[in-house]
Amino acid sequence: MTLPDAWRPEWPAPAHVRALITTRSGGVSRGPYDSLNLGDHVGDDPLAVAQNRAALAQALGVRPVFLQQVHGTELVSLTADMPDGTQADACLSAEPGLACTVMVADCLPVLFTDTSGSQVAAVHAGWRGLAGSAGRGVLETSVDAWVAQARQRDPQRSRAGVAADTLVWLGPCIGPTAFEVGPEVRAAFVTSHPAAATCFTAQPGGKWLADLAALALQRLHAMGINRCHGNDGSARWCTVGNASAFFSHRRDAARWGNTGRMAACIWLA
Repeated sequence: MTLPDAWRPEWPAPAHVRALITTRSGGVSRGPYDSLNLGDHVGDDPLAVAQNRAALAQALGVRPVFLQQVHGTELVSLTADMPDGTQADACLSAEPGLACTVMVADCLPVLFTDTSGSQVAAVHAGWRGLAGSAGRGVLETSVDAWVAQARQRDPQRSRAGVAADTLVWLGPCIGPTAFEVGPEVRAAFVTSHPAAATCFTAQPGGKWLADLAALALQRLHAMGINRCHGNDGSARWCTVGNASAFFSHRRDAARWGNTGRMAACIWLA
């Protein structure tokens, strides 16, 4: 089986590194989860979700490992016996046969590999996980684990060297014209990273428009990771504005009470 509507990164990753993010089409779920909903926690028929997940696994040719995401900063290293539902918002693997997988419906999926394709990682970055605490969020946690894994294989490598060799792809998320937030969200970023102020645009009534992808890029660049691809903040990447392609919690929950989830996956073939 293939997923003809899935988005695949355009980046200079080695051929044995495979990655994609699903769209909402190609599954069996009924509205408002139509049709390829992969979230088992959103009120969809469990049998439909199971069929959709089985279809995804068939299309990938490896097992996608689904996490219990809590908008936190925890990363886990995948193992063959790890059950679905392990609580974390990021995962890493250096072994073929397992797809690092995160589910999204407005939050930002961030996929990692390196120029040799020695390891892969997937990160779920909503604003809470991205901001974290005292300036340390899910990307900082993930990069620390990423560097540690690389240096375990080659202790002579420096942190800067690992970062310079890292490739990142940012997937679709709620766009900078759709993500209206309160002042507390802006403060969660700007207090510890003053430069984050450039990623917020003032709105009437004390609200702000936030550019989630740009906030993630700032954090990555600050850690020396500059080989970043994908989401540039333009309209085609906005989950809210592209209802035919993407689930969006902000767009759909007010009307339907919930919505489905896409999956961003990366694995070693």
